[in-house]
Amino acid sequence: MEVSEENLGRLVEMLTGTLSQDPAQRRAAEQFLSQVEVNENYPVLLLMLLTRDEAQVPMNIKLAASINLKNLIKRNWVVDEDGNNRISANDRMVIKREIVDLMLRSPEGVQRQLSEAISIIGKSDFPHQWPDLIPYMAEKFKSGDFNIINGVLQTSYSVMRRYEFENKSEELWREIKFVLDNFAQPLTNLFVELMKFAGENINNREALHVIFSSLVSVGRLFLALNSQDLPEFFEDNMAVWMEHFLTLLDFNSPLLVSAADEIGVLEQVKSQVCENITLYAGKYREEFEPFIEKFVTVVWNLLSTTTLDVKYDQMVSHAIQFLCAVAERDHSKGLFENEQVLSGICEKVILPNMHLRDCDEELFEDSWEQWVSQELEGADSETRRRAAVDFVRVLSRHFEARMTQVFGQYIQSMLATYAEKPTECWRNKVAAIYLVTTLSAKGHTARHGATKINALCNISEFYKTHILPEVQDQNVNHLPILKAEAIKFVITFRFPISDIKLSVPGLTCLLNSQSPVVHTYAAAAIDKIFLVRVNNIAIVQKADVSPVAATLYGNLLGVLGKEESQQNEYVMKTVMRVTSILEEDLMQHAGLVVPQLILKLQQVAKNPTKPHFIHYLFETLSIVVKTVCGSVDGAVGEFDRNLFPIFQEILQNEVDSLIPYVFQIMSLLLERQKGQVPEAYMNLYHFLVIPTLWERPGYVAPMVRLLQAYIEKAPVQVIQTGKLEAVLGVFSKLNASKTNDHEGFALLQCMLLHMPKEALENYWKQIFTILFRRLTSSKTTKYVKCLLVFMSLFVIQHSAARLIHIIDTLQTNMFSMVIERLVCPDLQKVDGDLEKKICGVGLSSIAMEGEMYGGQYREKWGALVEAVIRLFECPQDDSLPAGEHFIDVEDIPAFQGSSARLIHAQKQNIDPLAGKVDSPQVYLAQCLAQVSQAHPGTIQGKLGTLNQEAQTHIARYLQLANCNLA
Repeated sequence: MEVSEENLGRLVEMLTGTLSQDPAQRRAAEQFLSQVEVNENYPVLLLMLLTRDEAQVPMNIKLAASINLKNLIKRNWVVDEDGNNRISANDRMVIKREIVDLMLRSPEGVQRQLSEAISIIGKSDFPHQWPDLIPYMAEKFKSGDFNIINGVLQTSYSVMRRYEFENKSEELWREIKFVLDNFAQPLTNLFVELMKFAGENINNREALHVIFSSLVSVGRLFLALNSQDLPEFFEDNMAVWMEHFLTLLDFNSPLLVSAADEIGVLEQVKSQVCENITLYAGKYREEFEPFIEKFVTVVWNLLSTTTLDVKYDQMVSHAIQFLCAVAERDHSKGLFENEQVLSGICEKVILPNMHLRDCDEELFEDSWEQWVSQELEGADSETRRRAAVDFVRVLSRHFEARMTQVFGQYIQSMLATYAEKPTECWRNKVAAIYLVTTLSAKGHTARHGATKINALCNISEFYKTHILPEVQDQNVNHLPILKAEAIKFVITFRFPISDIKLSVPGLTCLLNSQSPVVHTYAAAAIDKIFLVRVNNIAIVQKADVSPVAATLYGNLLGVLGKEESQQNEYVMKTVMRVTSILEEDLMQHAGLVVPQLILKLQQVAKNPTKPHFIHYLFETLSIVVKTVCGSVDGAVGEFDRNLFPIFQEILQNEVDSLIPYVFQIMSLLLERQKGQVPEAYMNLYHFLVIPTLWERPGYVAPMVRLLQAYIEKAPVQVIQTGKLEAVLGVFSKLNASKTNDHEGFALLQCMLLHMPKEALENYWKQIFTILFRRLTSSKTTKYVKCLLVFMSLFVIQHSAARLIHIIDTLQTNMFSMVIERLVCPDLQKVDGDLEKKICGVGLSSIAMEGEMYGGQYREKWGALVEAVIRLFECPQDDSLPAGEHFIDVEDIPAFQGSSARLIHAQKQNIDPLAGKVDSPQVYLAQCLAQVSQAHPGTIQGKLGTLNQEAQTHIARYLQLANCNLA
């Protein structure tokens, strides 16, 4: 792509198109940019565009260009595992040469995007391929220009923030040491200078604001650089940093006061300081010891003098977390064990931060999703209430009896006032329930709820006396926050087991509440109760659910009809749970459920906003399709008529987040077709083998799943389309990818099992060439396992002689190398009962083949038989070759977006040996008996060459098979 004014103009035109209100124009512009982004010089054109003044390029276009550049770098900077480099070496050089200075002189919006782009490049290239990044930026601290300094600070933090959470490694520490050597001293010098400037500008509002904005970033960098380990530099300079931190915690200025609900820079600085000293108190206690008492005093004063205004929430949370970190250590409990101190903590810190404020009630009413996220999902790590809870639990570890006694008095008092005046004092009961939950739940998991309970708290009695009445209250709209807190108690404890089912009718009724929080909590509680198991048996069975299913479905689907809960993921998850439990009993309610699911699907197709809701919706649809089609003849045709128009709309509009789900549901429907596959499906088949579709990582697994359904259900029609070579091309592409090679094998095995043998006859040599070429160039444990299973399945479907012949046509005596270098050393790595059975049978057949038993490969016979026996008898070999690692979920592109697999739409594993071979061990014995009959007097000598353990196992197999050797 040539760097020219003409192309710059075209680029501006397309970027303008991406901002259009017209969806067609916007989509066309986005597609154009997506197609040209891999062309050389495209990033250079974007950089040039960003250097132009606003008279030439409007700011909104510059911002669009910066976002485009950032996303281009995000998608393409890292060379993929197959060596595909989508950004040229020259473009990479230009980007790294220009982007830092361009970022520093750009306006804030563009600066933020370029800063993020730098951090993406830095994660890949820094320090080895971009060693001057940090030293170059550190030099900019001397500029005296706060716009530049703040740009450097923010960008440096975007590069270094991963040090806070990445796992320790030698490579990471070497990188941090490089940064420390080049950045720690300039950062410290800047910190000291900023503190000096703050003192000199105490009466200058604008200057103070800029200085404190910089101090926030400095504090964040301090945390990042100290998170992995205590660097020697910061240990040597601890006094410098800590004295200034103490000053900042004590600092106040009327010039930095912000509105009650607006977090100002002063609060941000103090919050960051508290986070930094919490790290030191928890992780570097010995070195930090000389400063602890000073900070405890300052932080206590800070908490004692801070109001309940929203702007202080994060600061108060971090301040309490610091006290938690100090109190956690046994030798620090003396700071808190004084009776007066404990009472002061309870009255001045814990209780005030547990009570609801007006802003909390507003959040409950106006931002219910945020409330649920904080209270139910644990996204409350920086709220006052959560910090107070953590502090109570830390103190309870040291002083459980005393804390239970002190708070028990407050709890009884609050419950008494509620009993006297429930309408006026309901907030007291909310606080009481919250306190009981805090004191009682000493251990907790999302799946099981409370796992360890304070023995001093009578949870069963509290549940029956104070929780169940709220849950069973028929006035579902009365005191919604109190009801929500009571339901949350049920979710937390799911105890006592004997009584927990008593809450289900009340919770079902509470689904009718107008409060989104209440009906969401009710749905979540029902789901959690249905998951409770005792001795691995669910306490709620189908027999419990069936009688109330009509009410449950009616209320749950009613919630999904409410404006604010149309895509409520908790409600949809409970619909899925109920549907899963009911199994065939679902048929009584299909007339209600199916139309509502189709209606929801129509809505989601137009506005797919909630990924979890979408997943549960399609999961439910999977269960419904399988259940209804399994019970009603002709149901699949009805589903086709209702679902296909929606699916076509999704495919035509390229709704990326839904298409993988559509493919999976279509797989289920296709597999349930009777007779000739409908034309609508075959029309879609041509679409599936378009190469560009397979470039989208999120589509791969669902498309393989759908192709398998086509091959299994309509192999002749697939061949008649003339697209067989296109399918083989898909296999070849998948086979080349370490991420997707197993999908390639799944496709190949499906073809092997279901296509007429003559259809593939002329392709096997080419296929095996592709397989062994990949094995040679990029061998992984996963690939080896897949290849061994496939070769064994090939033997089962064709013959051992056919496999040996094909492999030997690739290279003379190549089969000998396959046995020696692949089968014998790696067979034990195969896992899965079915996979082991296939390999056991296939390789037993090879062992008895003439070429193997008495022909040119007879010397490998004993090693092969011993390998098969090890497969049966020895533990799986989990060792990995040096340098190989299994890919983590978050490293797989398919998991980073639209490819969540549906559990209920998974392809069933079918045993190709069902009805033919029950035991692979018995099959081996039968093979030995047959070959001994064919070659009398030869088998004993061969068995004598095996190790003693193998001979013992063979004797046992022969006994099981009731076979004798000739």
